[in-house]
Amino acid sequence: MSIVLIGYMGSGKSLVGRDLAKKMKLEYLDLDEYIENQEKKTISKIFEDHGEIYFRKKESLYLKEVLDKHTDSVISLGGGTPCFAGNLEIVKENENTKSIYLQTSLDELTKRLFAERNKRPLIAHITTIDELKDFVRKHLFERSFYYNQADYKVVTDQKDANQISEESISALF
Repeated sequence: MSIVLIGYMGSGKSLVGRDLAKKMKLEYLDLDEYIENQEKKTISKIFEDHGEIYFRKKESLYLKEVLDKHTDSVISLGGGTPCFAGNLEIVKENENTKSIYLQTSLDELTKRLFAERNKRPLIAHITTIDELKDFVRKHLFERSFYYNQADYKVVTDQKDANQISEESISALF
């Protein structure tokens, strides 16, 4: 079985994914890292050089590739991955895959993301906490339709990676 972690940027997908994979003795893959390795560019550079549409097409292609080649793994998706190009359907139609939505509150996401916004192309231009909160609020509203279609949901607020991993394992089994 493969476990796909979805959620907004800053929800802990990568951190929890590594911990969950270790606990379950599975391979770990971060889709964004996989894309960077395949394209030999950072996500930021891909956006800069080719734009979001190019990135989303590649993201969908690599998602299919990862799901086909890496069974028995934990895979962290990018925050927007389930919302574009039929990617959620790709995940849901794969009978050996279960998805978990790492649900994080608006306030917690804003707090986590503000300090690291320069590393994230979609929010690098934002200069104030209030502006970031409005941006995240809008995205959460738009993306919640997709996120809430995950097989399971784990709330991440006030929890460390270990607690979230344990709750994820309990949800799966």
